[in-house]
Amino acid sequence: MRALIVDSLAPDYSGVSLKDIPIPTPGPGEILVKVKAAGVNFPDLLMTRGEYQMKPPLPFGLGMELSGEVEALGAGVEGFHPGDPVVGGAKLGGFAEYALLPAAAVRAKPDRLSFAQAAGYGAAYITAYVAFVRRANLQPGEWVLIHGAAGGVGLAAVDLAKAMGARVIATSASDQKLAVLQAEYQPDAVINVTGGFREKVKEITGGRGADVIYDPVGGDVFDESVRCIAFDGRLLVIGFTSGRIPEVSVNMPLIKGFSVVGVRAGEYGRQFPERGRENQAAIWALAEAGTVRPRVHAEVPLADWREAFEMLSGRKVIGKAVIRPDL
Repeated sequence: MRALIVDSLAPDYSGVSLKDIPIPTPGPGEILVKVKAAGVNFPDLLMTRGEYQMKPPLPFGLGMELSGEVEALGAGVEGFHPGDPVVGGAKLGGFAEYALLPAAAVRAKPDRLSFAQAAGYGAAYITAYVAFVRRANLQPGEWVLIHGAAGGVGLAAVDLAKAMGARVIATSASDQKLAVLQAEYQPDAVINVTGGFREKVKEITGGRGADVIYDPVGGDVFDESVRCIAFDGRLLVIGFTSGRIPEVSVNMPLIKGFSVVGVRAGEYGRQFPERGRENQAAIWALAEAGTVRPRVHAEVPLADWREAFEMLSGRKVIGKAVIRPDL
């Protein structure tokens, strides 16, 4: 089978190549999935350079989440049959024609989602869910400022916050992306952050500021967010796609009475397994019910994987880009 393999850690994906490797055989408790689509995430890009917190030994296969059909079952696996449409969290090896997964990491694909939608759903929406439900206790009617709102985790946050009854301010540095968000997701307000956003947020919220701020960007965006958060607000730290990890003087949370809250959805589930299972059940129930609408920006053949990576790193994606081994 063809699989995307990292042989060495290097810039510009020079250590990554598409290779022919043996199709794995599922062992006890494992499922072999014929991959239909695999979502591209920023951690995939970081792992090619050794800049992500998970650092697997070389060589390793890329691809953290996927959808497809059950190809074969290992001993002891129940509840699945060959041909079943499924989704799964691979951690590694999703960008391939076949992927081997623990049965516990596989679930039935919601009928409402295409294979492409399902492949890019789990990581983004579980991040938004843990952020808003578990960490921020987001309430209907609260103002939520969502940075990087056109990206995968940002758009999922817009979608989920609207479904939860919050009032959403979506930001981006692109008017074109904001126009798409307005047309497809109807946030309560949009802001182009070029030139700043503090005063606009204050104006939109009647001078109060945002109750919850969802920040996957970091850097200057975080710094300015501190200046437009409401008293008793929650500033959610999602990531640092800007490349700079910001700092905050602790007198600011003291004076303004807000909390800086870290969000690691995967680690939250590992620390609290029962809540982790509840989180997963909740987001997939939302997808099954049609309450949320994941957006696929592009479906790229496996052979053109570099195009998908550069699309994401170049901030050209609105929603998710997915790799399709069957194209």
